[in-house]
Amino acid sequence: MSLPEIYPPPPPAGKEEEERERIEIGLLLEGLFRLYGYDFRNYAYPSMRRRIWHRIHAERLQTVSGLQERMLHDRACMERLVSDLVIHVTEMYRDPSLFAALRQRVIPMLKKQPLIRIWHAGCSTGEEVYSTAILLYEEGLYDRVRIYATDVNEEVLNTAERAAYPLKKMQHYTKNYMLAGGKDAFSRYYSASGDAAVFHPFLREKIVFAQHNLVTDRSFNEFHLIFCRNVMIYFDSVLQNQVHGLIYESLSPEGILVLGQKESITFTKHAAGYETLDAQEKIYRKAVT
Repeated sequence: MSLPEIYPPPPPAGKEEEERERIEIGLLLEGLFRLYGYDFRNYAYPSMRRRIWHRIHAERLQTVSGLQERMLHDRACMERLVSDLVIHVTEMYRDPSLFAALRQRVIPMLKKQPLIRIWHAGCSTGEEVYSTAILLYEEGLYDRVRIYATDVNEEVLNTAERAAYPLKKMQHYTKNYMLAGGKDAFSRYYSASGDAAVFHPFLREKIVFAQHNLVTDRSFNEFHLIFCRNVMIYFDSVLQNQVHGLIYESLSPEGILVLGQKESITFTKHAAGYETLDAQEKIYRKAVT
């Protein structure tokens, strides 16, 4: 899910104006964290600035400080702002070659586990979660798996729990599924209802959807496989290291981490704690210490 329209922020008039705006944005994000618990203080500044100005225009305001005042006194405004700041772009079997690699390289490892725990961190509207569920079902593992799917945004979690997606996307998702090594007709996993494709209830039986903030919340279990794809590209290096610490702590010995195409563990404090299983697909295994 992406913003319907992003208005470009006005260019700062000069160095002093640019510094003033940075202070205003810093105060807005600090207020958002201290009052509501959403921590965007270490997100990449250019992305935050662009999205904050989108919300300023949408609220028919003129300044960052004006948005801060409204956000602090109007919870509905805060929720609209958070929805803008959290980036949700996903699809079923996104990067099909990754899911093909999981089927070939990771599934055999998971088959050794009597009970498999998987975490989709930053699951957005759930397409990736159901992609994994289908893969595990086809590999005969779904009866002994528990998938935890979390996101900071309650609205997208509600969408994920409904498991209903635009029917017009199914042709593209079917192509992705086949490229990912799908073993059946993709249409067997959903039913058409109006203009929506509703995925069958049995796929939701092993999934727990819950609100979780990667920035402020702690580890809540030990996992054999963690997906954290295209989440940390919006974080600065400080926050990336912090979240990588949470993920490392949450992985079981020899647990598998899957990152997005533009992400890496290379420059993190935990790089030495992993071995690379597939550099191209960004699949890593926690080393045994």
